[in-house]
Amino acid sequence: MADPRHNRIDYVEFGAKNPADLAKTKAFFENAFGWTYQDYGPDYCDTKGSGVGSGINGDADHRTLAPLPVIYVEDLEAAQAKVTEAGGIVTRTIFTFPGGRRFHFADPSGNELGVWSDK
Repeated sequence: MADPRHNRIDYVEFGAKNPADLAKTKAFFENAFGWTYQDYGPDYCDTKGSGVGSGINGDADHRTLAPLPVIYVEDLEAAQAKVTEAGGIVTRTIFTFPGGRRFHFADPSGNELGVWSDK
């Protein structure tokens, strides 16, 4: 049976220019909406309190400054192949992170998205 998250956006990542901006952005969402965060080092935090999984990334080597919708899939390599076959451009090849693995791509309009899997 397929995972109910398969092929669905289940995470949104917000970028921060640096760790100080990450702290300010985190405080903003905490104060404005009551979201709570789990810190994963000095440059990443994660919440489930936003209604959909979300996080803030302050690592200059791994973050985007535009919101990054992230789609869950069961087979990351197959999804990357389908993205390129459909005309998407891989902007960051498959890499690992504490929750699994993911890649980034741009759609034909230039929107950047991520695709992840914990498999």
